[in-house]
Amino acid sequence: MPLFDEKAWSAAVRNGEENRSALLRRDEDPQIVVGTHALLYDGVRFSNLGLAVIDEQHKFGVLQRAALMNQGTAPDILVMTATPIPRTLTMTVYGDLDVSTLDELPANRGKIITAARDASKLPDAIAFIQKHLAEGRQAYVVYPLIEESAKLEVKAAAAEFEKWQEIFRPYRCELLHGRIGPDEKDAIMDRFRKNESQVLIATTVIEVGIDVPNANIMLIENAERFGLAQLHQLRGRVGRGRHKSYCILIHKADSIEGQHKMQTMESTANGFEIAEADLRLRGPGDLLGTAQSGLPPLKLGDIIADATLMRTARKAAMELFSLDRELSWPEHQRFRRILVERKTLAQVS
Repeated sequence: MPLFDEKAWSAAVRNGEENRSALLRRDEDPQIVVGTHALLYDGVRFSNLGLAVIDEQHKFGVLQRAALMNQGTAPDILVMTATPIPRTLTMTVYGDLDVSTLDELPANRGKIITAARDASKLPDAIAFIQKHLAEGRQAYVVYPLIEESAKLEVKAAAAEFEKWQEIFRPYRCELLHGRIGPDEKDAIMDRFRKNESQVLIATTVIEVGIDVPNANIMLIENAERFGLAQLHQLRGRVGRGRHKSYCILIHKADSIEGQHKMQTMESTANGFEIAEADLRLRGPGDLLGTAQSGLPPLKLGDIIADATLMRTARKAAMELFSLDRELSWPEHQRFRRILVERKTLAQVS
């Protein structure tokens, strides 16, 4: 059954009205609600939340996920992502999250070839894209910024748009970024899906939710400015049809970190392998706080080097508690004392 008055809701979104929760149909009790981050705000409350499915989990902060989880009485939580953030990957090692891995692509998906190239190779990349446009394919060109910044030596989508129009003429180019209104965004994407436009110049607004099987090439400028998770998500916009697809990373990766990103993207398309590389670069985050990357305040071991040992220890601890939940057996008293000492120390501090 519908949760919203669709016409009134669409008008509220277009007009930028903040109090959209008033448009909820209070006289009905929906069993399933599908929404965006708006469900976390606007006074929306669930009376009996039993299951929360969070797609594209890396797009939500720790407190945002907690706000949704706290709306029920210990609801079941399913989080989904192609690129787990470092903190999430760490939680799987410590046993705070169970993991189910989907390691097969949907049927009829083409292979994606990823190539990292120095900025001097851009003309070669352009010629390659032109060849595929002539064969009837479509392409994305992605930038980290909408407009140029005086503080950053980074190219921007809006500033480069006219250049690409000239380069790819007579093929039609369109510009898409986060400042464009919802209706115009939808119109731009509709034309691209119908192949009425052939090249989409965009920012990371296309990172998720875009499915155009005929678009088989993505060129990412200043690729070193993106995180590994972003690069992997962006690359997922191609390879969605039967055609062999290509992701070209144009970069100025002078730093060791930047070079490591490019090498990782070229060497694997496995989301967990990329997440592990991201973990090495950014740290595991704070399991007891809200930081999703960086080094934790407690020394709990090396999350990467000691991963096998930590999984073994977790398994042993779970088996122990399944046999003696209260740690009352004589041979388990030493563990009980340790836990009591830790708890007392935490209360004092």
